Amino acid sequence: QVQLVESGGGLVQAGGSLRLSCAASGPTFSSYPMGWFRQAPGKEREFVAAAINWNGGSTYYADSVKGRFTISRDNAKNTVYLQMNSLEPEDTAVYYCAADLHASAVVTHEYAYWGQGTQVTVSS
Repeated sequence: QVQLVESGGGLVQAGGSLRLSCAASGPTFSSYPMGWFRQAPGKEREFVAAAINWNGGSTYYADSVKGRFTISRDNAKNTVYLQMNSLEPEDTAVYYCAADLHASAVVTHEYAYWGQGTQVTVSS
């Protein structure tokens, strides 16, 4: 059974930083995509970042977080991280970790496995 558990959310002032973690249990996702999405109140869930180790490793980011957020992986721990710097009030949302056993998910954003979410609140 696959389980994704996020941690690291919290309340931070604008300009601050947070680091989210997502530990996966079950299959090893080292060669498969893992990503982060977020959902703000009243809005649809949106893609934030993804990483895949296939073909040397690639990372993908939403335009809104490029240059501020960094996704990384520790395959030995089956864990993905999201380092968030220069946070803005617009980054306030529930952040979800996602994983899939198909490489195509990094492009389609259709992931089979999801975490329960962790709240990130950025105050102005």
